[in-house]
Amino acid sequence: MQEKIKALKAAFPHTVPVLLGYLFIGIAFGILLQEKGYGVGWAVLMSTLIFAGSMQFVALNFFAGGWSLLSIALMTLMVNLRHMFYGLSMLDLFKPLGNKKPYMIFSLTDETFSLLCSAQAPQGVSRSWFLFFIALLDHLYWILGSLLGSLIGSVLPFNTAGIDFAMTALFVVIFVEQWQSMRNHIPALAGVGASLACLGLFGPDRFILPTLLLIAGLLSIFRKSFDQEVRES
Repeated sequence: MQEKIKALKAAFPHTVPVLLGYLFIGIAFGILLQEKGYGVGWAVLMSTLIFAGSMQFVALNFFAGGWSLLSIALMTLMVNLRHMFYGLSMLDLFKPLGNKKPYMIFSLTDETFSLLCSAQAPQGVSRSWFLFFIALLDHLYWILGSLLGSLIGSVLPFNTAGIDFAMTALFVVIFVEQWQSMRNHIPALAGVGASLACLGLFGPDRFILPTLLLIAGLLSIFRKSFDQEVRES
């Protein structure tokens, strides 16, 4: 138990930026869900079992009806396909985690991935529990934010125009934080360049998949440079 408490205390400071972001984004999601007519129970259930911020925002459109199961499945695949690319890079990290591994796979989000790549367990702290608590705390923050948003939305009137931009804002913050913390900006520039190129070539409705494939290719080319940066940071 002492080992777990020590790891939890070490993990918490690393998750504070995600706490601030997830609270506000979760609140936005909870408010929008409440506006669709789905209460607190649905907010907690979705955030606990789905735990995919961008997909949960997209899923709000499904409640309006007119979507087939195939359309929903394809949309979910497209939105979350990026998880496959950076999930593969987590295989070696998750391999020694034992029975924690299934939850680590389930709870891997963009923000958690960013922390797992950069955060280092302090001396004397269990690395497996340290990584686990980073993922668990991020998950709990999202659930809490959704719960608060649903409660707020049920008692206070809101103009929800533009509120879903909160997810985009968090991605920008994560990008800036990673840019400042890394000396080698090749991966970031590759991502930005690939995104802009594919946006111009394929348009806003069809650029995500080509962008992911192009980024994966570019990162493979510059992998040695990126790995060296990670070891030195």
